[in-house]
Amino acid sequence: MRLPAPRIAPLTDAELGPEAQAALASLPAFAQAYNIFRTQAHKPAALKAFLAWGNYILSPANSLPARTRELAILRTGFLCKAGYEWAQHVLIGRQAGLTGDEIAAIKQGAQAPGWSAIDAAILAACDELVRSHFISDKTWAALAPLGDEGRIDLVYTVGQYTQVSMLLNSAGVQLDAVLTADPDLTA
Repeated sequence: MRLPAPRIAPLTDAELGPEAQAALASLPAFAQAYNIFRTQAHKPAALKAFLAWGNYILSPANSLPARTRELAILRTGFLCKAGYEWAQHVLIGRQAGLTGDEIAAIKQGAQAPGWSAIDAAILAACDELVRSHFISDKTWAALAPLGDEGRIDLVYTVGQYTQVSMLLNSAGVQLDAVLTADPDLTA
């Protein structure tokens, strides 16, 4: 976590206006209290639009398989030093089939031993997108098994989670009670 306290506090139930309540109501009940969404509820129209796009990224409409998507999200969150994003997606990544060893290796990136060629290419693409906002020809070619739709969805996924990480880090969104801080992402 980059900040020890929020710069923008999550809204309490008493502070939620009708628009914010409506936006949060579109979430599963367990997620309605998450600090990320309660913080975004300060701007209900943006939260509503964010949820629509985020739902695409996390849905089967995204051509990336869930494990691949979570590999990209975790690498992006780690590169952005987004402790909240990392902690939340460690749980989701495990549900999508990532092992504990793979999650630990995501921190090392494509150079970590044991990655398949496509996993290494995805991790390399995340590094390139976060650092230079461009996928090199070499990495683009290595991503060929994803096809054009998969390459586009990879760029969309990394872009979405770079944006999310910027908000989480800058607003100081703190971990929800069910999340565990990663010592590698603690300021």
